[in-house]
Amino acid sequence: MPSEKILLAKKEKVDKLTDLLKNAEAAVLVDYKGITVEEDTKLRKDLREAGVNYFVEKNTMLRFALTNAGYESLVDVLEGTTAIAVSNDDQTAPARILGKFAEDCDGEKFFLKAGFIGEEIYDEAGVKALSKIPSKETLLAQLVGSLQGPLTALAATLKAVADNKNDAA
Repeated sequence: MPSEKILLAKKEKVDKLTDLLKNAEAAVLVDYKGITVEEDTKLRKDLREAGVNYFVEKNTMLRFALTNAGYESLVDVLEGTTAIAVSNDDQTAPARILGKFAEDCDGEKFFLKAGFIGEEIYDEAGVKALSKIPSKETLLAQLVGSLQGPLTALAATLKAVADNKNDAA
């Protein structure tokens, strides 16, 4: 039987994980077995730059934390090697970065398991679909670009009408 000190440390760890998951905008669980140290280092760098917290955790600890945070349906995927990417800001960043990495691995050694955004739970296929969504900044730039074209054409038309009226007068 583990000592009381060890049990208390594990309980504190589960409590921290639970708080992290409760306050997260999104998270993705992955199976990382087989990736090289270089690949893992690059992946961690990309995630860190996007403000995503990525770490490996024991399935038992994650099971308790996910249950405490209200994500019981994710417990089923906690088999084998598990890492989790958690974002407090960008809802699609974990799925986007991990999805691209999984594609680069050709589905041989890095697999998406499941994830969540807010209260919504996504299976592997759902996380793959989320990974195709561009970042918020990209979507806003596309929106501005699509609005800019018609506005520029309207401004040019109005200027031409005004110039014609000035010439006629």
